[in-house]
Amino acid sequence: MNRYLRHAGSAAALSFASAVLVFGAALEGYSQQLHPVALLGAAGVPRATAFNALAFVLPGAFAAYQAWALRTTLPAGTPAPARIGLQLALLSALAFALQGLLPLDPSDLDAYATRLHATAWMLWWIAFVPGALLLASAAWRARPRRVPPLVAHLVGAAAVVCFAMVAERWLGAGIAQRLAFAAWFGWLVLAPAIAD
Repeated sequence: MNRYLRHAGSAAALSFASAVLVFGAALEGYSQQLHPVALLGAAGVPRATAFNALAFVLPGAFAAYQAWALRTTLPAGTPAPARIGLQLALLSALAFALQGLLPLDPSDLDAYATRLHATAWMLWWIAFVPGALLLASAAWRARPRRVPPLVAHLVGAAAVVCFAMVAERWLGAGIAQRLAFAAWFGWLVLAPAIAD
């Protein structure tokens, strides 16, 4: 496994976290606990283009490279769950990057631009969850006694869907969204070791 593949998930996480912290600190009145991440890249916000490039597009590109590279390393005859799982991981990564190319409109939450951004957000986690579950199934079928990959895929899928869909009521949108992103980036960091 090449070093670029091993470090792609870490590079994606570092780019995202750094952008959120630095640009969040630079925007007056912005709260990491209350506001969604995408507000830093919204139309009309200072430095929005740079934020979108560093927080969404670049990490999404790293994640897409990782999924594609993992998919190409699968041996011939690999069962469908592993192949499809990594294809869905690739789709999830592309949707993550798309969030940066489709910034929301903070002045109108029903605007077309905002709906496109929300669609990219939903596609990101909706593609990831079944992808991780298929990879968990593949890990179990390949090596039933190898529990860590199975657990990592299951925990990643459960955490993303929980924080993306359910936890907002109790934690608030800002915290829940960041935890969903953290779960995905955690899975990305582990993916080269657990996707085989």
